[in-house]
Amino acid sequence: MQLRVVTDQPWDVPADVLVVPVALEPAFDGPLGELDRRAGGELRSLVAFGESTGKRYATALAAGSGTKSGRLLVVGLGDPQTLDREMTVRIGATAERRLGGRTVRRLAVWISPIATALGNDASAAAELVARGVVQGSFDPRTIYRDEVETAPPVLDELILVAPDANVTELTRAAERGIVIAEGANHARGLANRASNDVSPEVLADEARAVAAKHDLWIDVIEPERATELGMGMFMAVGRGSDNPPRMIVLRSGGEGERDALDRHLALVGKGVCFDSGGISIKPSGGMEEMKMDKTGACTVIAAIATVARLAPGTPLLAVAPAVENMPGPHSTRPGDIVTALNGKTVDITNTDAEGRLILGDAMTYAEQLGATHIVDVATLTGAVHRALGHLVTGAFGAPQAFYDDVMEAAARAGERYWQLPLIDDYRRDMDSWYAELQNSSSAEGSLVKSGLFLREFVTRPWVHLDIA
Repeated sequence: MQLRVVTDQPWDVPADVLVVPVALEPAFDGPLGELDRRAGGELRSLVAFGESTGKRYATALAAGSGTKSGRLLVVGLGDPQTLDREMTVRIGATAERRLGGRTVRRLAVWISPIATALGNDASAAAELVARGVVQGSFDPRTIYRDEVETAPPVLDELILVAPDANVTELTRAAERGIVIAEGANHARGLANRASNDVSPEVLADEARAVAAKHDLWIDVIEPERATELGMGMFMAVGRGSDNPPRMIVLRSGGEGERDALDRHLALVGKGVCFDSGGISIKPSGGMEEMKMDKTGACTVIAAIATVARLAPGTPLLAVAPAVENMPGPHSTRPGDIVTALNGKTVDITNTDAEGRLILGDAMTYAEQLGATHIVDVATLTGAVHRALGHLVTGAFGAPQAFYDDVMEAAARAGERYWQLPLIDDYRRDMDSWYAELQNSSSAEGSLVKSGLFLREFVTRPWVHLDIA
């Protein structure tokens, strides 16, 4: 897809479709009024008829007669004063997905109303809208099907329309947004692939391809070596499957090298390629979705590739412990005692609390490789979904200063996080008669306890993101 930023007026831009962002109760004056006049009053007519409401993400298609676009796609901004970066990405995605099943090769988006709502930040509008359009093009139905009639259109050209803007600056911002979106779609594509397609070994092969493409160092630790290293929690989960586990490590920059903030950041992602629950088997309802339990690993693999494109050589680690959690003759049983890589003994009381086990060893290993700061990403608990819903990520962190740094990055990226407390009084609920701690206890405070368990395996500044 080609990207172009133009400073023409929106009605003068040749395109198959022109996206027109419209706020609640729009005032048809200025450029919006002129666009409506040239379109023969079509935009006013849509509002009068109730077809176009201006409500956020609401859409309406209209003829583009009188303009150089074949169609006008009105997308509601809602109240411009409440528009944020996350919503802006979704507006771009909404436009792309609304055109599913249509023949669209050139899509133009008039970003000026969005830039105004974002505090006259045209660069932010360009980056977030371009990112949204590309992310909106992802459709998991196309992974295994040759034809999907209602799939979002494959664009030849994306045109961002911003009269009087700095073309060079906006082009650079939009290109950044596209790279980030392509990274997100890479992660989503991997995460949505079926478990009989992506085993731990296949995920390692995908990581090798990423390393080769972006000139990254890679190490894949197989079961024998993981056992020799002392990764007892990792192996406790992975040994039950016929598909053996892999500890995947990718590195950008030199070994032990620090960035401009004197940090060597590690991104650690949970890679359970299928989670049956093991001996503590899950109910059958919805178990097919457990192919998605590898999303954290897919995320960090795609993230380090994205960083390599945006800022080659940035010191960064990505560690993805990849396993299948299956019942079998070699599976860990409830009540088994294992020794973690950091030497702590763990009583495994629930084999379905497996993500925290593999993450614990992965984070310890990241520290051994020189990580000074760690962010882990995991589809860890159903409790976070029940607490916060599907639009907000639950987050833990310590110390607070590092957590705040990560939240600043989240705000720039347009991602919603909510800090959850690490209540030390809950730690005693994880005491075990037989080991230093157990991996699961009573349901009360289970979300907080998951964070407390992970904290046992980090000694550096750390943030945990529960994306389940």
